[in-house]
Amino acid sequence: MRKRTTLITMIAVFVAIGTIGSQLLWFPTGIAKAFPVQHAINVMAAVTLGPGPAVIIAFAIGLLRNLLGIGTLLAFPGGMIGALLAGIVFKYTKNKIMAGIGEVIGTGVIGSLLSVPFAYLLMGTSVGILAFLPGFLVSSISGAIIGVLILSRVKGSAFSNQTISSKS
Repeated sequence: MRKRTTLITMIAVFVAIGTIGSQLLWFPTGIAKAFPVQHAINVMAAVTLGPGPAVIIAFAIGLLRNLLGIGTLLAFPGGMIGALLAGIVFKYTKNKIMAGIGEVIGTGVIGSLLSVPFAYLLMGTSVGILAFLPGFLVSSISGAIIGVLILSRVKGSAFSNQTISSKS
């Protein structure tokens, strides 16, 4: 029961930090908005909680950003794919830097390419196949670096020991 409570609490904390951080640090990239805090949260959640919770966190942050009017629908394909790939890569490599690279590939490459039909179908915007790639890459690279740096600073702390041991 305690592990479940810790997991739910950590998910809530990551969602809160990601949602608030999105209001503080973002920049426009054409049709999309770049939120490096989202990508930092994706990497940190993937490493400390695993791929499933990381995807839930990315979805919740994207949903809250859209409900608050500070995000776009593109938060869903980008953030969720990046979180999933970061979590899967970390699960098999146990390397934080590789998790960051998984985030960049998941969001910056795969998420940006999937955003083209997503934008057309749900946002009514017709753009070229590489329209989102530069902005998504800049956002995911900067956020992944921030996430890996933060993780390297909390190594061995009570935070990292408690969250890592909560994975089952």
